Amino acid sequence: MSTLPFSPDAARGQQSEPTPTPLHAPAPHESGLKHTSGEALYVDDLPSPPGMLAGHLVTSPHAHARILRRDASRARALPGVHAVLFAEDIPGENQVGPVIHDEPLMAEDEVHFQGQTVAVVLAENAALARRAAALVEVEYESLPALLTLKAAVEAGAFLTTPHSIGRGEPDAALAAAPVRLSGECMTGAQDHFYLETQASLAVPGEDGAVHLWSSTQHPSEVQAIVAHVLGTGRHQVVVEVPRMGGGFGGKETQAAPFAALAALGARVTGRPVKVWLNRDQDMAFTGKRHPFWARYSAGLDPSGRLLALEVELFSDGGWSTDLSHAILDRALFHLDNAYFVPALRFTGRVARTNLPSNTAFRGFGGPQGMFVMEEVLNRAAELLGLDPAVVRERNYYGEAPHNLTHYGQAVEGNRLPRIHTELMASSNYARRRAEIEAFNASSRWTKRGIGFQPVKFGISFTTSFLNQAGALVVVYTDGSVQLNHGGTEMGQGLHTKMRAVCAHELGVPTERVRVMNTATDKVPNTSATAASSGSDLNGMAVKQACEVIRERLRPVAGRLLQLERGGELDSIAFAGGRVFLPARPERSVTFAEVVHAAYLAQVSLSATGYYRTPDISYDRVAGRGKPFHYYAFGAAVVEVEVSGLTGEHRVRRVDILHDVGTSLVPSIDRGQVEGAFIQGVGWLTCEEVLFDAKGRLVTHSPDTYKIPAVGDAPEDFRVALLERAPQDSSIHGSKAVGEPPFMLAIGAVTALRHAVAAFGPPRTPVDLASPATPEAILRAVEMARAAGASPNGPA
Repeated sequence: MSTLPFSPDAARGQQSEPTPTPLHAPAPHESGLKHTSGEALYVDDLPSPPGMLAGHLVTSPHAHARILRRDASRARALPGVHAVLFAEDIPGENQVGPVIHDEPLMAEDEVHFQGQTVAVVLAENAALARRAAALVEVEYESLPALLTLKAAVEAGAFLTTPHSIGRGEPDAALAAAPVRLSGECMTGAQDHFYLETQASLAVPGEDGAVHLWSSTQHPSEVQAIVAHVLGTGRHQVVVEVPRMGGGFGGKETQAAPFAALAALGARVTGRPVKVWLNRDQDMAFTGKRHPFWARYSAGLDPSGRLLALEVELFSDGGWSTDLSHAILDRALFHLDNAYFVPALRFTGRVARTNLPSNTAFRGFGGPQGMFVMEEVLNRAAELLGLDPAVVRERNYYGEAPHNLTHYGQAVEGNRLPRIHTELMASSNYARRRAEIEAFNASSRWTKRGIGFQPVKFGISFTTSFLNQAGALVVVYTDGSVQLNHGGTEMGQGLHTKMRAVCAHELGVPTERVRVMNTATDKVPNTSATAASSGSDLNGMAVKQACEVIRERLRPVAGRLLQLERGGELDSIAFAGGRVFLPARPERSVTFAEVVHAAYLAQVSLSATGYYRTPDISYDRVAGRGKPFHYYAFGAAVVEVEVSGLTGEHRVRRVDILHDVGTSLVPSIDRGQVEGAFIQGVGWLTCEEVLFDAKGRLVTHSPDTYKIPAVGDAPEDFRVALLERAPQDSSIHGSKAVGEPPFMLAIGAVTALRHAVAAFGPPRTPVDLASPATPEAILRAVEMARAAGASPNGPA
């Protein structure tokens, strides 16, 4: 007789039929109610440990300068100030560069951007730390600074060597093309503007250990960098992530320096230390989406089919490399977007400026690359007098050999032709375009435009070894489950999906599964939650761990069900909190009974899971390989209205049809599509990052930097997920969704160009800057009007 307080009979339910699986069904976000009630805990919400100190950064006021003298004596003399630390106080490596070691934690001899950390002050509270930081004396000698991308390119200041990918004979194909066009375009920076700013809390432990709570997308990288800074092994550092109030790539690498400063303070003082940035500091000190500058030459036939394309890309990496290398690579991979180009040459390089180091952002270079291609196709359509949607359809990837990308990977399972047909019909594109033409003909001061935008986006980390994940699943003797996995929750719903996968595999209700904080002492050596691969990688790892436990439980369940034939074990089902034979559902036991019996039989009730994406590789020198596991597809139709008097615009209607495979949780995926699209519209129309002539960020707060508000959302927003579209070799047939819909917003640019062109004569070329702010739109409108006033018409 068991002496445990648990009684299996108490867990036996009254339900005779198992409940359906939580997979592929709408569900609320697992923290949704906590978000709205304020109960959700973020790093800054955690109870302050006794004796906690506040860390405040002393930063450079210069974009580029030599450090001549540092004196912290006045700051250290303030009562309540426990330390002022400089680079020489670091016991390990003064280095936080995630890939290339070109980023000191604290500047030693030279500063390279306005806002670079020179020292950290540790005091009893934040106000005192700020006051003391103002007393730290640092003398500088100003040095010349490069503050724009074009200036850096002209000066030959680069962080990387060129990367080139080619196919065919582009020079000959360009020379022979019946239609030629060339030009350049730029895309701007974008601030991540996550609601929760950078925050880290470090608590010292025994024997030099430290426990960190960090708002990071990459706890294992934070662990590694902190260990290097402290000069200790990674086993001495535990990094825990409760949840993030947004990340969007901005916390993939750039959370690490603030965690390292907190950990350093904890090591030196023996007290807990929190480093938290306010909004102005966060925007000024951290990197953005990379601005890109492209020069291109394209050759087409008179029907708008691309024959050849040559593109030279430059990105602004800021002062250090960060992830700029990989971001440029993905931009080159996605220059083609959805289109086959017979002959091409794509070359890219990262420039070095004296600005904050730019970093990962949703799409990771893909949006900047796609924008160039879409600029080419928009210009071609305007030149040829064709509907841009028709030009796009004529250039889609097709059957072999027209399904091979410029880097040699076949575009398999291409759903764009189907998406195109279905969306054109459901959005009534042809009818609405005709109606818009009629409206524009009768409206002098207001014009409308419509744009169609397809997307093909590769899913996987392009750095191959990052495509791996782990999980730890723990089942308790009452049948409840704790789930640990290597992904981080930043509001995107990853924990909701992972809980659904775990509940499905074990056949238990989702409320019996608790997703634990992501922590390096539970799941080690994980990759960042990035590249849209969080569900793909961690879902497979969770599935594998659950399968191990389920197979251990199967013989135990067989004994409880008194199965006579061994072969029946394979038919045992786990669903709805019960374990049974589908052929005889009346004979069942609860999951809790099976687990309790397994414990008494000394069967392990925890398991780790591990997954690596198969067949991923890329030869950078050859420019060939298979960097992606599969492609996600989608398309959008965007309708806008533009004021010719102010340049202001509004998005009237958006229709999206997006391919997420067989969605794990459709309500979560729909939210991701909507959010990504709106964020993309922000990047392309209103989010303008500006620096002054001294390298100081001008747009450093919400009063100077405009993100989309509720009023900027489409008046009519229709989002549909592609049905009957399972994806092979992915977690339960699903596809990644975080990044691909972001680029659907490029359709807004096409729609704006259509509206702007209506202010001029037919075939008016449109010169619209990015972001298409009201000022940029008004300039483009005035140019279109001027073309109509010219006796020679459009150039």
